[in-house]
Amino acid sequence: MRGRRSIRRFKPDAPPDEEIERLLEAAVTAPSASNKQPWRFFVVSDRERIAAMASAVRDAVATIAQHVPEESVEAFRRYGDYFTRFEGAPVVIVPIHRGHRVLSGLVSEDLDEELRRRVAEMERNSGLVATSLAVQNLLLSAHARGLGASVMTGPLVAVDALTRILAVPTGWGMVALVPVGYPDEDPVAPGRKDLGKVVRWLR
Repeated sequence: MRGRRSIRRFKPDAPPDEEIERLLEAAVTAPSASNKQPWRFFVVSDRERIAAMASAVRDAVATIAQHVPEESVEAFRRYGDYFTRFEGAPVVIVPIHRGHRVLSGLVSEDLDEELRRRVAEMERNSGLVATSLAVQNLLLSAHARGLGASVMTGPLVAVDALTRILAVPTGWGMVALVPVGYPDEDPVAPGRKDLGKVVRWLR
């Protein structure tokens, strides 16, 4: 866990399919609410499709830039350049999720509307949380096997276009893009906040 790094530059050679399958086997050992396993994974290695995904993200960044204060446009564009770093990876794994419907299917129609909304939100978020746990398993497995990977949520500024390009089924939400390959960089470990700043003990 301490040795893993977010890799954004990759060698051109793609890992064998068997290696990618090992990562996904690790991913799906993650826990999930009611063991619903609310995840699916697209494994994208088609260069034209990856290029189309990157183009869609660039279009979204360009559109957003038109609505950013002029003094911040250059900084935003530099930031937005990171959103397409997946384009250089030989493989892009796209985890998707959907919420489960257990409690929301049991409660009666007269349940308070706000509480009903909270139930629906909880069930929707349970799919996102479980799939995020699966992605962390995938990242750790990649690192252990000598592969590089990172989790990219920036590209989701183009989520509608990406959904069309990948033909994501209705009712499923995209979690991130996860570029995977043999690393072509060895980043220095970024700093971490001291525990005293992120932990609150309630005794």
